Amino acid sequence: MQTQIFLLRGMTCAACAARIEKVLARQAGVQSVAVNLATEKAQVTFDPVRISPKDITAAIEKLGYRAFLPQPEKKEAAAQPNGVRRMWVKFIVAAAFAVPLLYIAMAPMLPLLPLPFPATLDPMLHPLRYALAELALTLPILGAGHRFYVTGFKALWRRSPNMDTLIAVSTAAALLYSLYQTWQIFRGHAHAAHSLYYESAGVIIALILLGKTLEAVAKGRSGDAIKKLMGLTPKTATVLRGEALVQIPVEEVVIGDVIAVRPGEKIPVDGTVLEGGTAVDESMLTGESMPVNKQPGDPVFAASLNTTGAVRFRAEKVGADTALAQIIRLVEEAQAGKAPIARLADKISGVFVPVVCAVALLSGLAWFIGTRDARFSLTIFISVLVIACPCALGLATPTAILVGTGKGAQLGILFKSGEALETAHAAQTVIFDKTGTVTEGRPTVTEVLPAPGQGEKELLQLAASLERFSEHPIATAVLAHYQGELLEAQDFRAIPGQGVEGTVQGKRVKIGRGVEIHADDAYLGKITIADQPKPSAAPAMEALRAMGLEIAMITGDNRATAKMIAAQVGIGRVLAEVLPQDKADEVRKLQAGGKKVAMVGDGINDAPALAQADIGIAIGSGTDVAIESADVVLMRGDLTGVPTAIALSRRVMRTIRQNLFWAFGYNVIGIPIAAGLLHLFGGPLLNPMFAAAAMSLSSVSVLLNALRLKRFKP
Repeated sequence: MQTQIFLLRGMTCAACAARIEKVLARQAGVQSVAVNLATEKAQVTFDPVRISPKDITAAIEKLGYRAFLPQPEKKEAAAQPNGVRRMWVKFIVAAAFAVPLLYIAMAPMLPLLPLPFPATLDPMLHPLRYALAELALTLPILGAGHRFYVTGFKALWRRSPNMDTLIAVSTAAALLYSLYQTWQIFRGHAHAAHSLYYESAGVIIALILLGKTLEAVAKGRSGDAIKKLMGLTPKTATVLRGEALVQIPVEEVVIGDVIAVRPGEKIPVDGTVLEGGTAVDESMLTGESMPVNKQPGDPVFAASLNTTGAVRFRAEKVGADTALAQIIRLVEEAQAGKAPIARLADKISGVFVPVVCAVALLSGLAWFIGTRDARFSLTIFISVLVIACPCALGLATPTAILVGTGKGAQLGILFKSGEALETAHAAQTVIFDKTGTVTEGRPTVTEVLPAPGQGEKELLQLAASLERFSEHPIATAVLAHYQGELLEAQDFRAIPGQGVEGTVQGKRVKIGRGVEIHADDAYLGKITIADQPKPSAAPAMEALRAMGLEIAMITGDNRATAKMIAAQVGIGRVLAEVLPQDKADEVRKLQAGGKKVAMVGDGINDAPALAQADIGIAIGSGTDVAIESADVVLMRGDLTGVPTAIALSRRVMRTIRQNLFWAFGYNVIGIPIAAGLLHLFGGPLLNPMFAAAAMSLSSVSVLLNALRLKRFKP
């Protein structure tokens, strides 16, 4: 199976997205489809043997939409501002004609508020001139909004009506009715000047153009995080060619190239430092603001900023293989996918527009039968069609996920799907692997206790002089702790399970656990070595407890050691002496008790447990961002990312619920009012222009509410 993201153009509401999903899902060879209205992307998983990307594109275009494979980021990024600029131009044109149109239509109807009005257009004295002036002002507005008619009637012809259909049918009805009344005026029926609806058609188009423009601006802002990531990579690299340094486009860098980076420059691709030393700002990758020191042998990553020294490094990952490219791909896939909560809105949107068309038609007919007033019935028909557009419903979930996943990426937290972002908020129990997750994963010297008469430095010097011949992690810890001058050592021998021994400056020295001390031996002291908890472990546990979550630690280590580490960081429940293959069973037991479980591990030996958990959280490092078994990847080893991820998920879900409440509530309240329910009991009637304003406002309010997530702080 192959998963491909397609860029879509021409979608206007949730009904469009639902229609594309339904048609693609029926194609032979297509396994799954997720169409995202907010990002205008479709994520399709398909069998390339049975169906090709070209076939999928053709199926989408047959529905009346445009579809194509993603272009290079720079082309796509450049096209977006131009699209918004065109929308602003169309709205300004429409507004320039809609304002005088509304004035001409309304001024003669406000006798209590006398407004200056040209006598040559007085509807009582010159009705035909008045009607033709309104028509002349309406035509440019219709030209600015012609797309609504082209796509709307095409969708109706294909029996898949959408938002454009609602706008096109309602304003076309108003226009045709007004043209008929103009013809009546021409025939001598002057009273028909009071039955014109040109201003409704024109102002509705202008208001909806404003709403769609503001919507496009807000959508652009919601994807800022990814755009910033895409723009981070430098355009050129300084590469060693023979003895000379040559500047080339970053696309031409190949694996094995030696690249020079000066202070203040960005790293162009991933690689390993060969010479020089510096501090690199990797905040774009990990969310960590403090620069990381780099020496020969250390990894460097594309788009990170070299702050202090000059270095040369060997290119090892280029193009789509860099850590940054993997992050962008993961976030894009998460944004293109769908969260389970979105399916409710999708199901409703799929049938919503046809139902609204039926409600509008029946309401208009019912009022005509009851009143015999064609003008009044048309008002009802237009109002219902305009106010019921499901834009807000379709944007409620994807915009929140779009902003939430982007914000997570900025904080060094990668949600690999919309479903992961949704599921994380429901976690009740968080299980941590011990080694490499709660602890540093490497032994360090924690205590040096020299014997009486023996100095601490001398004890460490003896130990390090002998341990330098060993590759054991304990030897590494001793050497890392003592970095002074070493003494001459000979006759080194490792004793499996016990330690090492050898001759240091003519004296026989033994180092190990439980070394036997004979009568002629001298005890020199004790060096304690342990795997220490990460500095972030205790604050993370405190934050999780404050959020009301149960915390446990799982490890294959012995119970005494596990309990000691747990006590240090504030974990109350310990599952010790558990084999790697049995960790998933322990997760399963908790789930059997009705718990939603989040598992936090290093993503390798904890893979089965990460996959079994309701939400798997992997501790990543920039070089391992695509851990397949996890749902969430923390780009750095800082455990405070765990409560931050859960808190962000909770905030996103709260935003989605707010959006859905307002979107559903808006339609539940708006449609009956537009259909004349209040008027039936002596209340007001909803003017179509107010219906258009309310519809546009609902979509923009949902987007603005989602954009508040950008202010989320850990």
